[in-house]
Amino acid sequence: MRLSNRSRKPLYSFIYSLVGIIFILGLIGFVLEINKFDVLGKKAWILVVIPLLLYLLLYLFGKPIFEYDSDGETLNFRNNHIRYIFFKENKKDEFPKYKLLKYNVINFYIFKRLYIYVSSKKNNVIVLKYDVTYLRKNELKDLIFSLNKVVRSNKENLSRR
Repeated sequence: MRLSNRSRKPLYSFIYSLVGIIFILGLIGFVLEINKFDVLGKKAWILVVIPLLLYLLLYLFGKPIFEYDSDGETLNFRNNHIRYIFFKENKKDEFPKYKLLKYNVINFYIFKRLYIYVSSKKNNVIVLKYDVTYLRKNELKDLIFSLNKVVRSNKENLSRR
């Protein structure tokens, strides 16, 4: 199964650009408010704080582009960011299906994370983290269904041994 929200990249790019423009306009408004106008008085800091809170919210949402591919014998996960301003590295992981032990989807109020537990060569467990906030409900359901299928298959194969 393949899952990708790359087709919505122009929308996410527009949102990030809009927040950037709001931030720049807020800075310009703040400088003009302090030096020239004095309409807001001591509350001029609002012109900078609100855009910063929007940027913080986008940062907490995580990387907007998520791709998943379970076709074949491997699982492929890719999590990319649109802007390089946030300095979050793009994440790409590929491993055989039989190494998937379990997964967990954490749903906080404003963001969602996918935790993948993978076995390593030395019988250690590696935890891989992905941002899935920008996935729609049906896409998240499909992802969970596919991962359940792989985990169930792995448990059956393990019990046969």
